[in-house]
Parts: sequence; structure tokens; C-alpha cells
Amino acid sequence: MADLTLTQAQAQLDAYLACSLAIAGGAQSYAIGNRSLTRADLGEVRAQIDYWRGEVRRLAAIAAGDTGAGVLRPAWR
Repeated sequence: MADLTLTQAQAQLDAYLACSLAIAGGAQSYAIGNRSLTRADLGEVRAQIDYWRGEVRRLAAIAAGDTGAGVLRPAWR
């Protein structure tokens, strides 16, 4: 995402955390006769939570003045 703000990243993380709670409260899929319903994939939601947590951390570091946030540095530095 271009020009993503910390507020936007936090909103995405919050939404996926809420989604995770909603999914955890019920069955993932069920069938009636030849029809079936599949809900959101909890594994994918967890992956998105990990992604957005990383973005929130990265953007928070930048906001705190860490100009090297998100840049890999050699261990000897």
C-alpha cells in the first residue's frame, strides 16, 4: 500500500483481530444437502494479523524517529 499511515495500519490490525474473534466463535463450514457454506479461513486471518502487526511496528518505529525502521542491518553494526 502506498503512503500507508500508522492509523490505517492499526485499523487494519484491529479489524483482523476482531475477525479472528468472530471466526473463533463458530464453525468454519457446514453443509445442508448438496449446499455448503465456508467461512473465512482462520489461517489466512492469522497471516494477515502477523502482517499488519509488522506494519504497525514498522510505522510506529518510523514515527518515533527510527529512520532505519524496516531496513536490515548487518549484525556487526
